[in-house]
Amino acid sequence: MRPVIELNEVTKSYPGGVHALRSVDLTVDEGELIAIVGPSGSGKSTMLNLIGTLDRPTSGTVRIDGHDVAALSDRQLSALRARRIGFVFQSFHLAPGRDAVTNVADGLLYAGLPQRERERHAEKALVRVGLGDRLKHRPHQLSGGERQRVAVARAVAGDPAVLLADEPTGNLDSASGAGVMDLLRELNTSGTTVLVITHDHEIAGSLPRQVPMLDGQVV
Repeated sequence: MRPVIELNEVTKSYPGGVHALRSVDLTVDEGELIAIVGPSGSGKSTMLNLIGTLDRPTSGTVRIDGHDVAALSDRQLSALRARRIGFVFQSFHLAPGRDAVTNVADGLLYAGLPQRERERHAEKALVRVGLGDRLKHRPHQLSGGERQRVAVARAVAGDPAVLLADEPTGNLDSASGAGVMDLLRELNTSGTTVLVITHDHEIAGSLPRQVPMLDGQVV
């Protein structure tokens, strides 16, 4: 197995002496399913932003899919994000007036594909997450669990190497949340590396590997 995520002595500090991450080391191999677990303020979201190349470390090295993030320009980082990283957030971030296919296809805008090709990828991703009969439904016509599935479809439509799910069940009832976790497991089984950021120890405990965090450090 090759590593797709490598953090070496990574620190993230902010003005006023705030250290969100302190000398964090983490290696995630291709095909892993991992929970990054800890209470609010433990550094989980900061780590997610660094792994997702949404932010750069104050010191240390972040490598994603073999690329040293510090060596990439903003344009190269955007391209890496668009092609190799999928994001799922607690809030679904779906455009209200657009159907499921369009919401997913819009996530491929930066991949440089023509519209029909984006729609084809979107339809395939929606079928993959079990929404083949909801392609033309708009968000208000879908349940919370279905909306999160649309968000997952948007994240995986470009076939990313890494899927980052930040509290993906946070806005869902327990049955819908369990369904989304089952979906993430299925995606992992088909080859996607999945990181679930959560404060829920029950969810974390159901995954093969846990990375506990506290006060900006891996415990």
